[in-house]
Amino acid sequence: MAQDLKRKRGVLQVTPKAKRVHVDSDIKRDTACELSADEGMASVGSSSGPEEDDWVRVTDVPQSHHEHTAVRAGSHLLKPPIGGELRKIKDATDLYRSTSFKLQIDALLPNVRPKYKQSQPLDDLLISIHKVLATLPSIPPQHPLHASRSLSEEGIKVPYVHPLPTDEANWKVAFERPSEILVVGSWVTKTAVKANDSIKYAVDLALEIPSNLLQEKDYLNGRAFQKRAYYLAVVASAMARDKSLACNVYYGSTLGDPRHTSIVLLPRSGLGKLDVQIRIIVYVGQSSISLQRLSPARSNIRTTTTNEDSQEEPTLLYNTAFMLMTTPRVHLLHVHDLLQSVPGFADALTLLRVWANQRGYGLGNRMCVRGFEGKGMLWISILDLIINGEEPQPAGMGKASQKRKPLGKGLSSYQLFKAALDFLARHKFSAEPVFVKSAAGHRFPPSSYSIHGAVFVDATSSVNLLADVPLSSLDLLAYDAQATLDALNHSILSEDPFQTLFLKDHRDLFGRFDLVARVDIACANTKAPSVHRVADHGSLYNMMLSMLITIVRQGLGNRAKAITILHASSDVRPTSQAHPSQPPVVYIGVVLDCDHAFRLVDHGPAAEEQESVRTKQFRDLWGDKAELRRFKDGSISESVVWNIKDSDERAQIPSMIIRHLLAWHLGIAGDAVETWQTQFDGLLKLPESVTSLYQCAGSLVGFKSALSAFDTLVRQIKALDDQLPLAVLSVSPASPGLRYTDVFVPVAVAPSARSMLPKSASYLPAMEIVIEFEKSGRWPDDLKAIQKMKLAFFERLASILMSAVKGLQANVVLGERAERLEIEDEAALEIVTPDGWAFRAHILHDREATLLDRIVNDQPHLPKALRQNGTNPHERHIALHAREVHVRRFIQGPRHHRAIAALCHKYAAFAGTIRLTKRWFASHWLLRGHVSEEAVELLCAYVFLRATLPLAGGAASNRKSLEPGSKERGFAQVVDFLKDWDWAEGLVVPLDTMEAYSDSTQPIPGVAASKDVAWSLRTPFDAVGHTWTSSGPSAVVARRVTSLAHATWAAFRRLEMGTSSVKRMFHHPVDKYDFIIELNPALSTRTHQLVDADPSTWTSKGKYANAILNVSATPVMPVFDPLAMFYDDLVSMYADTVLLFFDPHGGNRIGAVWQPNLRDTRPFRVLGGFSSIPSAAKGKEKDKGLVVLNEDALYEEIRRVGGALVARIVPR
Repeated sequence: MAQDLKRKRGVLQVTPKAKRVHVDSDIKRDTACELSADEGMASVGSSSGPEEDDWVRVTDVPQSHHEHTAVRAGSHLLKPPIGGELRKIKDATDLYRSTSFKLQIDALLPNVRPKYKQSQPLDDLLISIHKVLATLPSIPPQHPLHASRSLSEEGIKVPYVHPLPTDEANWKVAFERPSEILVVGSWVTKTAVKANDSIKYAVDLALEIPSNLLQEKDYLNGRAFQKRAYYLAVVASAMARDKSLACNVYYGSTLGDPRHTSIVLLPRSGLGKLDVQIRIIVYVGQSSISLQRLSPARSNIRTTTTNEDSQEEPTLLYNTAFMLMTTPRVHLLHVHDLLQSVPGFADALTLLRVWANQRGYGLGNRMCVRGFEGKGMLWISILDLIINGEEPQPAGMGKASQKRKPLGKGLSSYQLFKAALDFLARHKFSAEPVFVKSAAGHRFPPSSYSIHGAVFVDATSSVNLLADVPLSSLDLLAYDAQATLDALNHSILSEDPFQTLFLKDHRDLFGRFDLVARVDIACANTKAPSVHRVADHGSLYNMMLSMLITIVRQGLGNRAKAITILHASSDVRPTSQAHPSQPPVVYIGVVLDCDHAFRLVDHGPAAEEQESVRTKQFRDLWGDKAELRRFKDGSISESVVWNIKDSDERAQIPSMIIRHLLAWHLGIAGDAVETWQTQFDGLLKLPESVTSLYQCAGSLVGFKSALSAFDTLVRQIKALDDQLPLAVLSVSPASPGLRYTDVFVPVAVAPSARSMLPKSASYLPAMEIVIEFEKSGRWPDDLKAIQKMKLAFFERLASILMSAVKGLQANVVLGERAERLEIEDEAALEIVTPDGWAFRAHILHDREATLLDRIVNDQPHLPKALRQNGTNPHERHIALHAREVHVRRFIQGPRHHRAIAALCHKYAAFAGTIRLTKRWFASHWLLRGHVSEEAVELLCAYVFLRATLPLAGGAASNRKSLEPGSKERGFAQVVDFLKDWDWAEGLVVPLDTMEAYSDSTQPIPGVAASKDVAWSLRTPFDAVGHTWTSSGPSAVVARRVTSLAHATWAAFRRLEMGTSSVKRMFHHPVDKYDFIIELNPALSTRTHQLVDADPSTWTSKGKYANAILNVSATPVMPVFDPLAMFYDDLVSMYADTVLLFFDPHGGNRIGAVWQPNLRDTRPFRVLGGFSSIPSAAKGKEKDKGLVVLNEDALYEEIRRVGGALVARIVPR
């Protein structure tokens, strides 16, 4: 379809009339776009190849009866699309979601596949390898140890498996030329897909071991694997000796299992433009071994007796590994049949594997999900299941006799891909086995797979493809599939779904998991590991990882939606090393279920079941943590109780569970398990020395305490209705401290206890509230009179409050600016409760908005060109500013507060995410001065709400909750969003609040923003999006935010590798500033809030450490911060000269960047807006009137204004 619609750019000169008969302009625009290899996905290769033919024109179609509709444009004949072309356009919309989405897929596919037409050097190399293999001499049977010693002399180790052969071995190994040599796998079927991290394409060369080298009993105790290992070693020796091949020879073992060892050949000089490696695999064809002996229910490892009927545990992994040795040929033929019979199969498989690679379900040098390495046949079988259905199952096998119906062979690649995702998202692998439809039926009965955790038997009935895949990894696969389906099904999209699906790398740990634990398993010490289990898993390392993930999954239970082990995929090793090296460090990633993750008690069996198997299993799992307890309802049961002190510790209960289980079962001590929650928590806590001072003073701490104080104040105010001229209608909160989003937990300091606090830690925040009185016609109809009336209300309210509540202080305060604007709401009432909580109250009078609108626009019924506006421009400007303040403070502020508070109650991690994000903005000197707190809250709200946008067709009923479950993951996702956000297009934040639609139908006046404002954050009750961004950030600051987000995301990567710390993300670089104003930290009231606060600043230096400071005469001054006030003064004075940056949370430095156009020389003029000095540059006579910025004079002026606040100014 795309080929028929492509056109050459610049060839056709289309007239307006001709445009009407063209296909949709969006198709033409999209076809001219090719995807870049660097656009977010490491696996996308170059875009050259045979698929990139020249653009063809619609006019190349032969002449038909449509000639009379042709339109001549220049020398070219243009014709409307014919029936076939229209049908393809319709199919693109119906089968591929949209025409542009199909064209994006068409552009992606050739870039992730190898260029098969450039494979001639590879073919020559394969022919050379075939000649070497065909001429190998036979080696007579000999003892396995003697055979390995002879190869060791050549530097080749034999990769024997466990249990290793001994001197008592009564079997021998030998070598003969392969019975058959085949190129198998994805390369020969042309379904290869480029992996991540520049991993080479794999070309699989399968060698069939001669049947006479295997005996009937070789399926026991790994004898077939030992003979195969020797066969591989002989081939490796021959490859290494033959210098004509010019290849380096290595061993490679999938998943680190010696039973899956292959030979890897890496050409020394490359193969032209092909980046490939050749894997030599030895497989078992026709032999005397009966495959019925390899039933999943049989045990083929004899560790206690030689009797074949011994009651050992079934060796399901051992049997699966053996069956895999028989599959290369049959899998090749089956895939070939699928490719021939299903047109969309190859493209669907490519899409599915690209999707999987981008999420770590494959090969990679970064963190990959355990269990999916070498699982190419799994993705093929999933599509096979979608196309051909599954075998019916007998009763008692999960789904009784139900079976999945086939969807047929006519689906498009996108439909097959989406059907595969739907299967992965919905299917319960732990409860429902899957048997893909097989032509001859399945070899083993379904009951033989009953001990397998997950069952997915391929159509060749050869192997359970999920035998060695942990159930927890399948839980994560289902979670990712559901997230992808939601991204595809959104009816409102702010992001390109194609980018998220196929181009974005989703392997970043902190943005993907709510809890990340780094585990050093080198110090693990299992309790008497079973020889039988070690042999079944292939190695002690694999057995330990299987135990680890099983125990953690069992311990967390329904606290987690998905758990997985992550590590880099296995690497090649020299042939002088028999067994693979294993990474000593693995990562555990957990996606939490916030409904259950933080419960304090895990209940076990009741006291009546003390001798039952369930009780024994419960005690074995929890060890000394399990105890018999009586609960308030009178029940007695086994239980595990997690003792916590505060909400931060409660959020760490899942990590506490992991630490306990690993220490109890695997002997992994606490210092070998690293999580980062405590480091992130430390950024939101005050230093311990300051916290202890608050405790000694008996201060109330916490958001709930602040809300309780607010409720008490509201009751006290409403109790005074009979003493006020008007009754209080409502008191609305509008402060981060009252909606759980303040960076630091609110703390109340009673006036009597302030003597215990040093001045550098005496900051008292004031929480904004809005008081609304009942409607009355007695209010004046003049703005200036209204403001005076508010002052009278404040004075009356303050006096009666202080007389009614003992110990309460109330003061009327005016605006912070030096000049008064008599029509603007500047007055407020500062209230300090007896417990030490500070509030700042404003009075809402809805008539103000109408009066201000009349000044701004006094003739709204006339067109703008006909208005005779008699308002003074200066007065109109003041009124416009006053209206913005009124809208922001009295209308949008309370609405914003209610919406954010509702989200904090809905999502457990939302408030913590906001607090961390605000801390990040503040530590990088952006919060409050350039980015408002409300704007940060909207950004975080978007990150949480984009996972819950409405779905097309109302399909939201069965959706899982996909929002972040921890503040660490939420913060990482916000940073990830900021680094990729195209802020020039704005952002729509879907705050789903009923009041956004049920309030008065009158439109709310928008807040005007300057032309330089970069961010637009639109909500249902702010269509313009500048309510909280009208004063910033500018484009310069917005670009700065993007660069800081990129740097922070790189710090997250270094945190994964263990080469960085959490605090490094919050250390601000200062090398880009033109000059730094260093302030005196001793004069700050918020020094204790710095990221790297110095306790010596506020610790007592007197003769006695516990002496009480005599500050009783100092009045309580809420929101008093001299350094922040000095910063505000500098901003108002030098707004046109420098951009200033400051950390409001205890910052003691101000960064400054000159306005770009002020560094150049310019002609002198009066009232130029900045301090200037004649230019020292020599030039012609006419250039003598040029001036430049007088930087030294500005430095001196800042020193004079700052006085003792300024320590020094450091130019770059």
